Amino acid sequence: MPTAPLIRLASGQGIGPGCPAFLVAEIGNNHQGSLALAREMVRAAAASGASAVKFQKRDNAALFTKAGLDAPYAGKNSFGDTYGRHRAALELSGEALAELKALAESLGLTFFASAWDRPSLRLLGELGVELLKIPSADLVNLPLLRQAGAMGLPVVISTGMSGLSDVDEAVAELRRHHDRIVILHCNSSYPCPDEQVGLPVMNILRRRYGLPVGYSGHERGIGPTIASVAFAPAVIERHFTLDRTLPGTDHQASLAPEEFAAMARLVREAEAAMRVTRKQVFAGEAAAAAKLRKSIVFARDLPAGHVLGPEDLTCKCPGTGLSPVLCDAVCGCRLLAKARQDDQLAWGMLVAPETPGAADADALPKALSGF
Repeated sequence: MPTAPLIRLASGQGIGPGCPAFLVAEIGNNHQGSLALAREMVRAAAASGASAVKFQKRDNAALFTKAGLDAPYAGKNSFGDTYGRHRAALELSGEALAELKALAESLGLTFFASAWDRPSLRLLGELGVELLKIPSADLVNLPLLRQAGAMGLPVVISTGMSGLSDVDEAVAELRRHHDRIVILHCNSSYPCPDEQVGLPVMNILRRRYGLPVGYSGHERGIGPTIASVAFAPAVIERHFTLDRTLPGTDHQASLAPEEFAAMARLVREAEAAMRVTRKQVFAGEAAAAAKLRKSIVFARDLPAGHVLGPEDLTCKCPGTGLSPVLCDAVCGCRLLAKARQDDQLAWGMLVAPETPGAADADALPKALSGF
């Protein structure tokens, strides 16, 4: 599998091989259009272990038709009597986003946003964001991808609602400009049933494109997100809320601060558990082996010159002597001196069957190696 390139942000944070997962608290529109609530959410995300906060930006006139904006919109999640008024109530201005960006960066967070249209993408460029996000809904919007690629910033794309052919076209369009692309595996159901998450798809994406791959989760809990660490995600993105009972469909698939903090802690623990990639014995295990494993000991008192047989030996703790794996090798050897029951067998006590002289710790194992 090819090694994906490392993406280095202007702030110095890295995304990709050798870096911990970049944990994104997706605030989206869960601020309900309130700058005060958005500020509180940024501070809570920083306290919860996030690497970044992400918002969403829409220019409604550019995004929707007039008929779409004028359509009646009622229900428990409505913020206006038409869809246009509903969407307008949830938007933050460019000035508000600039303030939130400054706040996020003062707290050590990266600030970025999903751009849903061309004017919003231009605005994010003017705000000086470090990276861009193209949401799943716009993965097939080649003109928007073209504009994003031309800006020269790293681009994160979500792949919900899409087949591989859609991803192929999106990646090809962005690669006309650069390779600083992160692909997020995603299921756009809100919330997503666990059995539809499909974490192994991350490996398919990594092999297919040779780019950093991450996970954008919409499940209710955190189990699949923690499991995603086994697939080496460069980015983990989860929706973030202060209260799951607030109106709005995204809140159901969002994590509250204490849940995000638990996720962040478990992700870091899981990452630590993935660092060792070859079988090895650690110092703590060696100490345990000395106590808990067994050594070859004499099963009874034996005279000098006795030729050892299986009935003369047994295995008992501690494991500070010869390992039981050598039991077959030492059978047939002759004792140089008498032995007492429960004494540990040692190389210096033995002569190999065809060896005329005494064996030492180096010579006997060598002689026995051909048995």
